Amino acid sequence: TSTMSHYHNSALLGDLGSLWDTSEDLRELREEPTDPQAQQEIINSIEEVYFSNDSFDIVKYELERLPPVLSLQELEEYRDKLKQQQAAVSKKVADLILEKQPAYVQELERVTSLQTGLQLAAVICTNGRRHLNIAKEGFTQTSLGLLANQRKRQLLIGLLKSLRTIKTLQRTDVRLSEMLEEEDYPGAIQLCLECQKAASTFKHYSCISELNSKLQDTLEQIEEQLDVALSKICKNFDISHYTKVQQAYRLLGKTQTAMDQLHMHFTQAIHNTVFQVVLGYVELCAGNTDTKFQKLQYKDLCTHITSDSYIPCLADLCKALWEVMLSYYRTMQWHENHDQDEYLSPSVSDGSNVIGTEENSFDRSYVKKKLEHGLSRIWQDVQLKVKTYLLGTDLSNFKYDDFIFVLDVISRLMQVGEEFCGSKSEVLQESIRKQSVNYFKTYHRTRLEELRMFLENETWELCPVKSSFSILQLHEFKFMEQSRSPSVSPSKQPASAISTTVTLFEQYCNGGNPFEIQADSKDDETEDVLASNGYESDEQEKSAYQEYDSDSDVPEELKRDYVDEQTGDAPLKSISRETLRSRKRSDYNLNKVNAPILTNTTLNVIRLVGKYMQMMNILKPIAFDVIHFMSQLFDYYLYAVYTFFGRNDTFESTGLGLSSSRLRTTLNRIQESLIDLEVSADPTGTLTAAEERKEKVPSPHLSHLVVLTSGNSLYGLAERVVATESLVFLAEQFEFLQPHLDAVMPAAKKPFLQQFYSQTVSTASELRKPVYWIVAAKAIDYEQMLLLMANVKWDVKEIMSQHNIYVDALLKEFEEFNRRLNEVSKRVRIPLPVSNILWEHCIRLANRTLVEGYANVKKCSNEGRALMQLDFQQFLMKLEKLTDIRPIPDKEFVETYIKAYYLTENDMEHWIKEHREYSTKQLINLVNVCLGSHINKKARQKLLAAIDDIDRPKR
Repeated sequence: TSTMSHYHNSALLGDLGSLWDTSEDLRELREEPTDPQAQQEIINSIEEVYFSNDSFDIVKYELERLPPVLSLQELEEYRDKLKQQQAAVSKKVADLILEKQPAYVQELERVTSLQTGLQLAAVICTNGRRHLNIAKEGFTQTSLGLLANQRKRQLLIGLLKSLRTIKTLQRTDVRLSEMLEEEDYPGAIQLCLECQKAASTFKHYSCISELNSKLQDTLEQIEEQLDVALSKICKNFDISHYTKVQQAYRLLGKTQTAMDQLHMHFTQAIHNTVFQVVLGYVELCAGNTDTKFQKLQYKDLCTHITSDSYIPCLADLCKALWEVMLSYYRTMQWHENHDQDEYLSPSVSDGSNVIGTEENSFDRSYVKKKLEHGLSRIWQDVQLKVKTYLLGTDLSNFKYDDFIFVLDVISRLMQVGEEFCGSKSEVLQESIRKQSVNYFKTYHRTRLEELRMFLENETWELCPVKSSFSILQLHEFKFMEQSRSPSVSPSKQPASAISTTVTLFEQYCNGGNPFEIQADSKDDETEDVLASNGYESDEQEKSAYQEYDSDSDVPEELKRDYVDEQTGDAPLKSISRETLRSRKRSDYNLNKVNAPILTNTTLNVIRLVGKYMQMMNILKPIAFDVIHFMSQLFDYYLYAVYTFFGRNDTFESTGLGLSSSRLRTTLNRIQESLIDLEVSADPTGTLTAAEERKEKVPSPHLSHLVVLTSGNSLYGLAERVVATESLVFLAEQFEFLQPHLDAVMPAAKKPFLQQFYSQTVSTASELRKPVYWIVAAKAIDYEQMLLLMANVKWDVKEIMSQHNIYVDALLKEFEEFNRRLNEVSKRVRIPLPVSNILWEHCIRLANRTLVEGYANVKKCSNEGRALMQLDFQQFLMKLEKLTDIRPIPDKEFVETYIKAYYLTENDMEHWIKEHREYSTKQLINLVNVCLGSHINKKARQKLLAAIDDIDRPKR
């Protein structure tokens, strides 16, 4: 920049200087030696305006600067100054040029050298082009041309090979179709995959790209067909078919997908199967081909099933579902058996064996888990479908056998579920429990009403059965002889199938169906039971009690048995000839074999119990309800026997403890819970009361044909024996069934069962006391004996050797009682416990009557006391010949009372406190009559006060 400004300055100054100086002046100035420092100062003194741009007009500037008055001297001085400045600038420029001279020379040399180099390069290029032309003509067009042709030949040979492969590929389509028709899915897929691999090599050909997409379509088509083939497994499993399908999926590398698809197909199969079965029955019953049913939901479709087609449809439904589950079971078996098979792994070796093995292992574990998980899913689907069907119809009006059949089928289905996946089938249990409770309430209500009708028409005649009779012989209890499995199948299984623990899946794996019930064999069995065990079936039950009065439903075999054992002259005569011997045996039994004592009503109750147990055995969830209803049957029978034969307030108030507190509690409970005492109650009662009364039954009334007031028949003793002993027999059957009931009773409800047995069943035999007490109280005329005793003179002065006449009268009564007992025993066997109770009651009453007679004595001497003892000893001696009851009941009761007459005053007071079994009147009589003669008035008052103290709590 400074250099340029120097150049600029000198130019300007030069321009100005040229105005007035000459070259000589300038030269002078140049030649003057100058000091650089002074020169720099001169340059620095140049005005700034001279360093401005080129457009600056210096001459004009200087002229304008001239003062108004010109002075030559000043002008010359100013000119000199400008000259000096110009000279300084010129000098400075000249110095700078000289300074840069070597660099200029050097740069000029470099330019010259560059020019020389460029000329040489031009020569080389020219030579190169000439040589290239020579090479092109002499080498490329000949030798390299040959090589190119050889390469082209090689390519064409490769192309020919490719074309041959393409031709083969084009033909595989036909072979694939053939393989699919033959259902050789693994082969088709193998071929398809190989073709795809080959096609990918030639994908650059347009025809092959089309083939590739076609092969992909074919592969997808194969997959679709494979899916259809897989779906066929769900209903009819075929090992070879399934093996092919699995191999095919393994080749595709879609083992897991296959499993997912398979489960989807099984779910679909269950849905379609049940829908088609139910739809078939609905359309069949509707009698037209209306398509409206096909559009219904399965749930709605189930409500259109008629009661007639309900059971066959249910059986078919279960058969169809069994087929599906069996297929699943066999699928699982297949996978267990073929888990490690080599042919299931891909046969194409790709060198990655380790990865392949790991993948196979993963696939296997996935399949195993999926199959195990699928078990419960499939069973849940089956349960829900059957539940919907079950709840679609109200079963409460079904016949008993039909309902049992439904239970049996469901029970068998639950067994299948247990074996299929270890399920407790809660869904099925709950739905069948609902239906069962509903059905059973209706059924039980009807049965209770029937039982009342039976009891009111029962004449308490003996029902003739074999001495070897057992309830297990009854048709209703056949189930107890069958297997202990949850199912009670009406279809007869072979004995071997029952004894072994073969599962249903193992048993029916290769054919057959556990729900295939042969109706014919079931009918035959029923007929067989009718021939040996009286009536059966609900139709006959409706008019059962009319039939009971005739012999129509007593089989010939039983009639013969009855004739042989209970009639015929010889047995009667032989017994009458040996009266004394038979008397010693208190069991008044005409036949050598003790046949059970039961009535037609008892048999009916036992049959009902069998039916109830059948239902309970099949359907454990309602076990408590059933056992509760069973207990009501027993309760009602017990209550009826008590009401008919045991209820007598007069005798119960004697304080002899005939009815135990347990029996009284039981009877009160039955009356409160079961007996409807307000038959003609106000109909405007509350709804709750009406609901409660629905559960109750009116108290039964004894048939007017039963007469209990005749002395000749010992006040209906035969009927009483049949009634009471049939109740005891019924109680024994309940005892026999207790373990079976206990086994099915839910743990939480077991106390109810224990209480029923301990407080109700076990009290049956206790009913004998109040029932036979009434006979004993009427059979002997105790009042007459009291009158005869009142006529005896007890204040005799000498010891008598002859007993009184009342003793003979009493013994005569006992002999008459014994005779009538024998008469009754010709009609009905009187068991030993019964005859013992009868004799015990009679003797107790006689002994109490004796004490009462002695307590009525107004005057008595010591000889009179001796006469009392003589009379009593005579009575005992003769009585022991009539009965073998030892010891004689209440013997001490009489002896202690007679001996009390001999006690002293002090002993008497102690004795009174100890013997509270005597009445106040009897104790007062002891004090007044016996001790009155030899104790003073004060002592007597003291004893009477002691008696009063004892009596007070009783009041």
